[in-house]
Amino acid sequence: MIEGIYLLLGSNLGDKRLLLQEACQKIEERIGTVKQVTAIYETAAWGREDQPSFYNQVLEIETEYSPELLLQKTQAIENEMGRVRMEKWGSRIIDIDILYYNSEVLSKDELVIPHPGIPDRRFTLTPLTEIAPDFVHPVLGLTNQELLQQCTDKLPVKKISLG
Repeated sequence: MIEGIYLLLGSNLGDKRLLLQEACQKIEERIGTVKQVTAIYETAAWGREDQPSFYNQVLEIETEYSPELLLQKTQAIENEMGRVRMEKWGSRIIDIDILYYNSEVLSKDELVIPHPGIPDRRFTLTPLTEIAPDFVHPVLGLTNQELLQQCTDKLPVKKISLG
């Protein structure tokens, strides 16, 4: 069975490429080893489309932290980088989502793993499939590649740089 902890980074304000790099550095310094980094993808805004496009990237990391502590650490990085939570799906300097934590399934008020949006979001599945095409979603029993093939999200996702 393939294991892995995968995070989705996103930004649609400021110097988006630099912000993704900064978030990646902070994750490496404070959370654990960054094992793999995808290319950066430019994606249309999802949920609220009247805002700038996003840059998205997926990281595979190794950490000793539990999912709950990982969430606290990623939110601390978001806050330090200037993230303000004003509205759902609004513009943001940085967003760090926990997609998978190995094959764990967790459902709490503050944290759901695997991330519930994975099967519906091309901007998540495209980079995820770049580094983990055969990782099996522990609830749906489908690989990321299969989820991408079935994804009904039609928003464009364009690779703009190598990881």
